[in-house]
Amino acid sequence: MFLSVFDMFKVGVGPSSSHTIGPMVAAARFLDHLRAQPFQVAGLRASLHGSLAFTGVGHATDRAVILGLAGFRADDYDADRAEAELTRIASDHTVSPEGLGTLKFHPKDDLEFDYGPALPGHANGLILRGTDAQGDVITQVTYYSIGGGFVLTEAELAAGKDTDNGPPIPFPFHSADEMLQMAATSGKTIAGMKRANELSRMPDADLDRGLARIWEVMNACIDRGLTTDGTLPGGLKVRRRAKGIYDALMAERGMNLTAPHTINDYMSTYAMAVNEENAAGGQVVTAPTNGAAGVVPATIRYWLDHVPGATASRVPEFLLTAAAIGGLIKFNASISGAECGCQAEVGSASAMAAGGLAAVLDGTPEQIENAAEIALEHHLGMTCDPVKGLVQVPCIERNGLGAIKAVSAASLAMRGDGQHLVSLDVAIETMRQTGVDMSEKYKETALGGLAVNVPNC
Repeated sequence: MFLSVFDMFKVGVGPSSSHTIGPMVAAARFLDHLRAQPFQVAGLRASLHGSLAFTGVGHATDRAVILGLAGFRADDYDADRAEAELTRIASDHTVSPEGLGTLKFHPKDDLEFDYGPALPGHANGLILRGTDAQGDVITQVTYYSIGGGFVLTEAELAAGKDTDNGPPIPFPFHSADEMLQMAATSGKTIAGMKRANELSRMPDADLDRGLARIWEVMNACIDRGLTTDGTLPGGLKVRRRAKGIYDALMAERGMNLTAPHTINDYMSTYAMAVNEENAAGGQVVTAPTNGAAGVVPATIRYWLDHVPGATASRVPEFLLTAAAIGGLIKFNASISGAECGCQAEVGSASAMAAGGLAAVLDGTPEQIENAAEIALEHHLGMTCDPVKGLVQVPCIERNGLGAIKAVSAASLAMRGDGQHLVSLDVAIETMRQTGVDMSEKYKETALGGLAVNVPNC
């Protein structure tokens, strides 16, 4: 198994990695599919299924598919250019992706929300079709957005989620137990092993440049959220709160009035800033998903701003460690809210953040694994309570709680020796089993919880 740090941390656009980034990625892949065909298509069609249909408008899935078919990419998204293109497409009923000419596409007629049973492979499915001049389908591909911006075709999903055709990596751990054994044998840290794996696939300079960009985007997202007020998109008309809370916290500095628990307010506010930017459709980093995008950045920012001796030069170590933990969770369970609920998103992010923090606090591999396990265990049994509209209020709140739990877990682990009764592998398997047993309506389908009890959203 090999999942790059840049698979776990992707630069993208809000509000959802599964419902916004994934469909845009799928559309880009479909364009590549069309470019490889010996025939020329004249038009495009798309249908959204399962969770992509039920929460599609609120998560801008329709916009993502339209823009993706027009050639836009999530990692270099230009909001102003996208709005102009959406207006043109609505008027002209065409898209012109590079290398394919002008293709017929009428969003109202050619983009279908299918509210019937989900496709068999995953709750987040979409089918993209190419048509001839008469409107008959001449090629189609089924895609599944499986969480965190990861997209698989129907054939790839059937082939297995651990498919990796790249060259061998030096530390191919598939479990936390294997990870600890390899660390003990090699004498390397978890981040050191992860870095060696990455360097087997890319040059050193590219890795360092990419890690720097990930933190740059994360940090800029926090800063935007802390300085922007107003109302978030969506039917609930939720007011942004991060700026007001942060301003109040800064006003209290140096007044000898600060209570010890105020540090929790900082962590929550950093996370809230990211998730308000995400809800507004801004640029975020999947960490490992958009719904949980605030936990890892908030924990890093807490460490840099409030922990003596912290230095930005060690942020790559944090990210590499977090990516190693996230890869284990994705491979052995899920990071998808549609599959396992919010435990798979905020719980995974908390485990990643706790492991990363323990690493930069000079924890041993055993302490890092213990920190990740404690953080994940705190979230087991948590369901996803979705709200229709762009704003997922519970997810915004839980990101702040996730950051607090991550810091607490790292602190507890650092005071121990890494010996504990429940291993990270057991916690991950428990999360997987909980997700299998969980009712679909409490995952990501907007058919339960606040989604049906809050009016006018």
